[in-house]
Amino acid sequence: MERRELPVEGWRKIVHFRDDDAGLNAIIAVHDATLGPGCGGCRIFPYDSFEAGLEDVKNLSLGMTHKNALGGIPFGGGKAVIFADPRTDKTPDLLRAFARAVDSMEGLYYTAEDSGVTEEDLALIRSVTPYAAGMVKDGIGGNPSPFTARGVWRGVQAAARYKMKADSLDGARVAILGVGAVGMDLARLIHEEGGELIVADVNEAAVRQACERFGAEAVAPADAVAADVDIFSPCALGGSINAETVGRLKAGVVAGAANNQLKTPDMDEALRARDVLYAPDYVINAAGVISVGLEILGQWTAEEMTRRIDKIGDTLSDIFARADAEDRPTGAVADAMAREVIERARRAA
Repeated sequence: MERRELPVEGWRKIVHFRDDDAGLNAIIAVHDATLGPGCGGCRIFPYDSFEAGLEDVKNLSLGMTHKNALGGIPFGGGKAVIFADPRTDKTPDLLRAFARAVDSMEGLYYTAEDSGVTEEDLALIRSVTPYAAGMVKDGIGGNPSPFTARGVWRGVQAAARYKMKADSLDGARVAILGVGAVGMDLARLIHEEGGELIVADVNEAAVRQACERFGAEAVAPADAVAADVDIFSPCALGGSINAETVGRLKAGVVAGAANNQLKTPDMDEALRARDVLYAPDYVINAAGVISVGLEILGQWTAEEMTRRIDKIGDTLSDIFARADAEDRPTGAVADAMAREVIERARRAA
């Protein structure tokens, strides 16, 4: 296997791995390891270029640094990407080669599930390296998607309380862009609370399922951001809030499960300028990695997960209040709070 370290300022370590025999072309990035080893999922995606994959893994690992810090788990920010189409290119050989790459990081990075990776894939990876988590065993841990969905639901509730002064989501109109594993479960929770749903996804079967189960209205993915709703919930790939879409938003709240929802950092201020309350993505979607972290630490219990998930809403409420008090966008405030956690740990070391 070829292994090439990429010197990137501000990152603890970024390594490019190639194993042509196994079809592996991957990057593992650890942004910060002050709180502990980098922890974050592996994404399998057919990027258009090496540069696009590198940019994604950098953004994702940086987000994991902040997510883990505000999630209260002793891990730094890590992420991996594999350049492949998970539907056609994913093989046991590729996964085993990736596991060897993870193992070569010697504990600096723990991998887990992300787009294109299943719990079964992780079990195969775990057979090669101990540095993998997110697999259910004796009722502990497992697929983080249900935990992520519940955490996002708690975050949406917190945003609705703060922005709309609403005690519940009963009667709230919510547009969900992306009804995969997390988005579909989020739709169920909102529907059960009495919310009205608009859904969009490139997967037409998933859209039909959401419409049949929850009485949702379907729109094209490109139109979801402009839906006449109270809350826009991006739950697909990142970048849905960008210079082209921000002016089309009718929702007063952006709160969803997707990573990197803001295409560029200036969208944070753009949302504030439009009086749109943004729930920072890495805060609201942290329940999955919290579950993985507790699993690695041997501290996972259903009671502890419920407590941590419910705390996501409280953390967001603190961010919203501080952003108002400091007249700053919520994303910038969340970043500052995460850096404060890391800096306190650095001083205490």
